[in-house]
Amino acid sequence: MPAAGLPSLADSDADYRRDAAKHVYASFPMRIYRGKMPPLLYGVAIVEVDVDAEGKITDTRIVRPPAAPEVGPWILSMIRKVGPFPPPSKLGEKVTFSEIWLVDKGGNFQLDSLTEGQR
Repeated sequence: MPAAGLPSLADSDADYRRDAAKHVYASFPMRIYRGKMPPLLYGVAIVEVDVDAEGKITDTRIVRPPAAPEVGPWILSMIRKVGPFPPPSKLGEKVTFSEIWLVDKGGNFQLDSLTEGQR
């Protein structure tokens, strides 16, 4: 994972998605669900994030809301707190990536691009 402020060397949106997920994990290590997720998740959401050439978040949107309505705003708040993301040095002026957030009842989470799976 690029250190804070260092650019991502990803040359595809999929690689940048993993760098972004690592950045989120590094920002919230105490909230990461360790091991396989439980069979019934409290919230599953798909979120899109637009990041400019400097790594600043320019937009976030939930494209598939979770069943638990309080989870969506919580996810968006967490994303805003971790900005800026690593600048996407090889991907141009803007990159858009989507991520699936998997949230348990206790508020811990995994991101699909780094998930350890589900029981």
